Amino acid sequence: MRMRALGGWLWLAGSLPVWATPVKHFEVQTREAFQAGTAAGVSVDALGRLQLADRYQRLAGVDEPFVLSAAALPDGWVLGTGNSGKVLKLSRKGSVETLFTAPEPAVFAVRAEADGSVFAATSPKGKVYRIAGGKAEVYFDPGETYIWALERAADGSLLVATGTQGKLYKVSAAGQGSVLYDSPETHLRSLALLPGGDVLVGTAESGLILRLSPDGKARTLYDASQPEIVAFAPAGDGTVWAAAVASEASLLAHETPKAGSSAEASTADAGDDAAVTVTFGDEAEPGAGSPPLRRGAKGGARSQILRLGTDGAVEAVTTLADATVYALLVRDGQLWVGTGVEGKLWTLDGSTSVLAATVDDRQIAALTPEPGGGLALVTTNAGAVYQRLSAREQSGTYTSTVLDAGNPARFGTLHWLGETPAGTTLRVTARSGMSADPDATWSDWAGVASGSEVSLAALPLGRYVQWRAELGSKGGATPRLYELSLAYRQENLRPAIKSFSALDPGQLTVPANFNPGSQAFEPAHPNRDGLFTTLVPADGGDEAGGRTKTLWKHGYQSFKWEASDPNGDALRYKLELQGASGGAWVTVAENIKESYFGFDALALPDGVYRFRLTAGEEPPDAGALAASQVSPPVTIDHTPPALEAVRREGKKLRVTLRDAGSPLRELVLSRAAGPWKPVVPVDGMVDGRSETLELEAPEAGQMVLLRATDAAFNVVTFDLAEILP
Repeated sequence: MRMRALGGWLWLAGSLPVWATPVKHFEVQTREAFQAGTAAGVSVDALGRLQLADRYQRLAGVDEPFVLSAAALPDGWVLGTGNSGKVLKLSRKGSVETLFTAPEPAVFAVRAEADGSVFAATSPKGKVYRIAGGKAEVYFDPGETYIWALERAADGSLLVATGTQGKLYKVSAAGQGSVLYDSPETHLRSLALLPGGDVLVGTAESGLILRLSPDGKARTLYDASQPEIVAFAPAGDGTVWAAAVASEASLLAHETPKAGSSAEASTADAGDDAAVTVTFGDEAEPGAGSPPLRRGAKGGARSQILRLGTDGAVEAVTTLADATVYALLVRDGQLWVGTGVEGKLWTLDGSTSVLAATVDDRQIAALTPEPGGGLALVTTNAGAVYQRLSAREQSGTYTSTVLDAGNPARFGTLHWLGETPAGTTLRVTARSGMSADPDATWSDWAGVASGSEVSLAALPLGRYVQWRAELGSKGGATPRLYELSLAYRQENLRPAIKSFSALDPGQLTVPANFNPGSQAFEPAHPNRDGLFTTLVPADGGDEAGGRTKTLWKHGYQSFKWEASDPNGDALRYKLELQGASGGAWVTVAENIKESYFGFDALALPDGVYRFRLTAGEEPPDAGALAASQVSPPVTIDHTPPALEAVRREGKKLRVTLRDAGSPLRELVLSRAAGPWKPVVPVDGMVDGRSETLELEAPEAGQMVLLRATDAAFNVVTFDLAEILP
């Protein structure tokens, strides 16, 4: 969703005058923007249109908390579950029966054979069971911790992918197995058989796609940026689709439970093995029993869809930034993608991911083919099976993400573009609130519709707003929503002055390209290393990213400040002064656009003043607000220090200086036009308005110069030899 400011104005009930703040709009007009919301019975097509989705019928749920694997049977589905290690059969009528309960708690892979038998792979203490004729027996025991995938090789043997040792086993019909490939990777996560007998292997650690020949020779086809290859989906033309996911987002078994995960199940295994933990969503972490997985790039996409061509080339087709892919299936020439943790089913249109459906059970763990080109969704947490029907949903609801107006705002007209064929309805409403997450303090859904416009004037003041579209149909047609624009105007808030301070006397801030012309400015107060000095040009150094620089000119007084307007309005400033004893405020300058101002303070007599800065909104009309801040006392001092007394005491001079307005800051002495040398007062520090010095008396005819500088950089030089009697 994007936001833009428009040149027009909108009258809203109960708001400030129209000139206070501009009208802005939240806009939704792209496929990505629509897909960011929450859909129920609603899909987004490749053109970015919101419409009623295909209907998915929930056949039945299972009592087990997690369904970890699934395969289609002629009369239903076989499901591998956790956390009690059950292998279930779900019939097409919705009945559930337990085929086998394994001693191990998790069943991460199942495979249905043409003869009606079922293979089930369990973890930890990974074993492969064969279930047939109502009985189950251990078919193969590789002695590995996890078994992730089962596949048939071209010669009919069973391929078993394992972890945490990353070995691929080849098992004969008699259940005799041998290592076909020993990988340096921690987990072999997914398998797919290629035409010609080669096998694709997806790893979990480095995110590799390997092509394995029947004799076990491996070649790396692709090194994904995500560290886990979770699924393959062969297509009829010889190409294969693959899904790579970030390890922190994957469905992965671990040996150490993680509290607080989005979905978690732990069941202690027999013997001395640790409990298995199944974690879904983005909280998964590597377990104590396995090396840490390589992480995807921080802030990168959660999942990536890859296409493997028949020539072995691998193409990254699209990414799903916030969705975790668990399952892939090619059906009728189209790729289907099952994801979590929001239960979204996607299809791929070229390189464009299209939201096809959203199911209530928030993780789609598996996709299985159905007769006639259909498919079924198998969900976990909670476990259920959904069948895709040929009909559309008769109703659906889409809820947008929460939109942030930045400040409390009033909401105006919601305008939408779309179509409502005969027999269909489209109703749009909105609600507002002050909290970032909708809660009981938010308003009810409301909106007065008039065609394709909805008045939201009745919504209470709120910083956040959310809109909802309710789609309905009495037949096969569907309403569509193409674009939506929601007007709002922030309540006018007073500007804020964060800081307001006086610079040192003589300092002034100017633009970086400031050319002083015939006036004499210095880059800083002169640092005189000898008796005679000259002005040096500015070195061109800038402050604030090249926008300003600081110069020095005697007698100037400058101020700088930092202010902002919560609504983003332009500000103009006014600077005033007042004597320390009070009285009327006198304008120094107004309509200042910059965040600094300096003036020649020689126009003011010596004294103590206060300055007031006022930040006002632009334009300064009846709806504009302003904020003011008064500075601490500022001393204006043009008078240099005075020589109060000089007397000779033997070979010493005792000199007393006094300044009427500012403390003394520097005392230096030059004898016979020699270099200036610091003089230390009797009390050891130059810091008071009065200082006493003890100096060596000058020789007859010797010039002795004493230069005194106060905190206002007023400078005076005395020839002590001329003053002495």
